[in-house]
Amino acid sequence: MNIPIISTKLFIPPARSNVVLRPRLNELLNEGLHRRLTVISASAGFGKTTLVSEWLRGCKQPVGWLSLDEGDNNLTSFLTYLIAAIQTFSHNTGEGLFGLLQSQQPPPTEMILNAFINEITTIKDHFVLVLDDYHVIDAQPINEAIAFLLEHMPPLMHLFIVTREDPHLPMARLRVQDELIEVRSIDLRFTSSEVAEYLNKVKGLNLSSEDIILLESHTEGWIAGLQLAALSLQGHEDNTSFINSFTGSHRFVLDYLIEEVLQHQSASIQTFLLRTSILDRFCGSLCDAVLHKIVGEQHRVPSSYGQETLEYLERANLFIVPLDNERRWYRYHHLFADLLRQRLHQSITSSSKCDEELVAELHIRASEWYEDNGLEIEAFHHATVANDVDRAARLMEGEGMPLLFRGAVAPVLKWLDSLPKDILDAKPSLWVMYSSALLLVGQMTGVEQKLHAADKALQYAEQDVKTLDLIGHIASIRATMAVSKHQSETIMTESRRALEFLHPDNLPVRTATTWALGYAYQLQGNRKEASNAYSEALSISQKIGHVMITIMATLGLGTIQEAENQLYTAAETYRTVLKLAGNPPLSVACEAHLGLARILYEWNDLDAAKTHGYQSVQLAMQLEQSDRVVAGEVFLARLDLAHGEMGGAVATLAKADQIARQHHFENQMAHISDVQVLVLLQQGNLTAATHLLQKYESPMSQSRVHLAQGNTIEALEVLEKWRQHVEAKGWADERLKVIVLQAVAMQVHGEKYKAVQILLEALTMIEAGGFIRILVDEGIPMYRLFIEAVKHGSRQDYLSKLLADFEAEVRKSESKSDQRLAIPLIEPLSERELEVLHLIAQGLSNREISERLFLALSTVKGHNRMIFDKLQVGRRTEAVAHARKLGLL
Repeated sequence: MNIPIISTKLFIPPARSNVVLRPRLNELLNEGLHRRLTVISASAGFGKTTLVSEWLRGCKQPVGWLSLDEGDNNLTSFLTYLIAAIQTFSHNTGEGLFGLLQSQQPPPTEMILNAFINEITTIKDHFVLVLDDYHVIDAQPINEAIAFLLEHMPPLMHLFIVTREDPHLPMARLRVQDELIEVRSIDLRFTSSEVAEYLNKVKGLNLSSEDIILLESHTEGWIAGLQLAALSLQGHEDNTSFINSFTGSHRFVLDYLIEEVLQHQSASIQTFLLRTSILDRFCGSLCDAVLHKIVGEQHRVPSSYGQETLEYLERANLFIVPLDNERRWYRYHHLFADLLRQRLHQSITSSSKCDEELVAELHIRASEWYEDNGLEIEAFHHATVANDVDRAARLMEGEGMPLLFRGAVAPVLKWLDSLPKDILDAKPSLWVMYSSALLLVGQMTGVEQKLHAADKALQYAEQDVKTLDLIGHIASIRATMAVSKHQSETIMTESRRALEFLHPDNLPVRTATTWALGYAYQLQGNRKEASNAYSEALSISQKIGHVMITIMATLGLGTIQEAENQLYTAAETYRTVLKLAGNPPLSVACEAHLGLARILYEWNDLDAAKTHGYQSVQLAMQLEQSDRVVAGEVFLARLDLAHGEMGGAVATLAKADQIARQHHFENQMAHISDVQVLVLLQQGNLTAATHLLQKYESPMSQSRVHLAQGNTIEALEVLEKWRQHVEAKGWADERLKVIVLQAVAMQVHGEKYKAVQILLEALTMIEAGGFIRILVDEGIPMYRLFIEAVKHGSRQDYLSKLLADFEAEVRKSESKSDQRLAIPLIEPLSERELEVLHLIAQGLSNREISERLFLALSTVKGHNRMIFDKLQVGRRTEAVAHARKLGLL
């Protein structure tokens, strides 16, 4: 469900028939078309909005306009309207971001801004974006978002901010960079000639030059004061006496003039002004709904009363601003509205309780009108001002989709913060919404406290349908909290409890809960149940438009498909996620990029794999407290190894290890260890590899170390035990890996026939998924095994194709500076030399080898020289490392 866009907020105020032309200010604003930011900053009533709107009449560039109000302090709402303003002239820009902003778990702000900036960069012409009344914005996240936009926005964009006070933006830096144009009170003040033109030509007062100079002095060129003075002067016979009495500070002058203006209006108009002042903007039917009855409460309001009165106010220039060309929607001049509300408040405090109840009733009527017209967020606002807790709570909960999930988390949280404990205890649903709101804004520390209060309040509640649904919602929130900590048992316990108690119609919460349950199943290795849960969550989320769960459930299915060796299907699923996540993608798309990188690596498309791997890391860096960065870095380290870039692999692993330890990502340590073992084995450091395995048990890495030590029997025992385990679990990906390594171990062990049979067993899975690197990465032992398999005569076409891939990798390696890492020996080692080499690899000295083999020390040294010559190395460590690369150890 989307946030309803109030289109009148995007209208440039229409031009007035008679205005004072101000070319000196137009030239100043024109300079803004060569700068990033133009700030028009002055107190209320200086004509800021009028100046900019009139200047835009002669501006040839496309313009997006956004009139702000206090309700825009919600970041999601602000960004939604910001995109909508751009779309008034660039219709498709940012279209894909709306659904993401309305989702239950909106993506990080920086990700949305990155996407928005990238999209507006495609606009080919200079364009202007105007943010009117920016002073109503007091939310720091919005100021930070605008600062980010200013830093990164394209050179064809020019931001104009109209405000009563300087915005909290890096203006000093922009000023130094000559990227800022400032229009302030001293610039906006009317000059003597402009005052004369306004009062005599526009307002037709025919004042003398002396009166004009005096009035200019009293108002200090303040256009609002001049407007009010002109209204009060109409009908006065002695203009000079009036102007002489027109003194004092702006506040007192304005108070006096408002009294003068209001006293010249009928009682019904005064009542209309006061009662409609509770509205930020209004139309005729909204005014009718709020007023309900005219003055004295004796008569019903005619259906056309509101519209007729608004048209009268506009004709009378009573500080009413039309918001569209059809003259349907209006707002009061902000200062005028403030004063009307002040007078309304004063009438309450100096009067009876009935007046206070009347104002609350006005807000209730406004709330009802907004609800009837599908504007639930505005309806909620007026219900909270009226202190109607029941109504506000009902509106907050929404019809199927709470306001929290429609971008209104900030106003909801603000209201809940204001409620006393006894009201929250009386309505446990408020505690639940409170915790959900905190969860959405990332304030994790307060969530469990609110849930505990909800539990306590529900102890004595009637166990009806609503209470049971609240119990389910509480459990769902606890399950979501456990997802971030990878606590599978907690996720499953709370998710099952949630699905048991949640009402069948509570689809948003049920969908999120089902996805969380799928994640728990996947953590536990139960891939079938995980797939079922993801499929169910995907089906529901697509029906209700829950974008984030659609992305996450699709992503979950992709990981299951990849684990089942269905690489082609998984690749398409990951690409679907990238489409759903937009372009540029949301940060959650990092996992889809990483999945594609893994698959492309297996298909031996290393360049494309590297591209997706880096994209994954860049996106993951935008996630808070996520181990996805580590997962991406570990993959890139494997990629470095495939390219023979040992130094890069070591550096990347060190970075991944540091991040994992710093943020306590314990579940990533085993993955880091597996790649570290590969590096250590290639470096010939068996001792360090063995020590590492004592910390992080890994059957595959353990078997590789055994093979490196020459302990083929131990390696085969570990692999057989691990194979039985993964087959019992039904883990297809792990089964394929262990079968391939079993074939290598048999080949090294000398049982070539068994090795070929095991390899042939794996070929069906390998061919179905298009696997290449799972074989190539095993190096020369696998290369020799393929030669034997081709001789075997079975499936020769496919084996020959894979053998060609092997030979292509050898040719690539020959172009590397360290060619010997991949090329077989021209002259093989003798049996005795291999025996000596194995003892060298175990760390025995020459004397210890001579004693072990009953050879003279000089003979052992002779064997060493032959081994070094054949391996083309100069030291023991180099001999061991190169021998392992060639599969000799």
